[in-house]
Amino acid sequence: MADWDTVRAFASALPGAEESTTYGRPAFKVKKRLFAWVSPDDAADGALAVRVDPGELALFIETSPDRYFQTPHYHGHPILLVRMAAISREELEERIEDSWLLRAPKRLVDQHVTGDG
Repeated sequence: MADWDTVRAFASALPGAEESTTYGRPAFKVKKRLFAWVSPDDAADGALAVRVDPGELALFIETSPDRYFQTPHYHGHPILLVRMAAISREELEERIEDSWLLRAPKRLVDQHVTGDG
């Protein structure tokens, strides 16, 4: 089971990550771009929102509806909602890192991938 402290422990270690807020909710950004945040959508019930590859969005939701979903607020956007109480720490870290990879500048991604940063 994961919570915001789990998110913070992992996300804060990613290069360029900064803890912030969005719509009054906890968030992480890289170069002012959101990559992990508590959804402000009331229908999401405190779920973590992360970016995903648009081609993978439906697959996550269809194969693991116990962990992943989307509300009408996010339809049309490559944003996956994560039920933090239902996901393992390892899987959550993968979703956060994947989201960071989609949002971070190429220089930071290259440093992270090669282990130089």
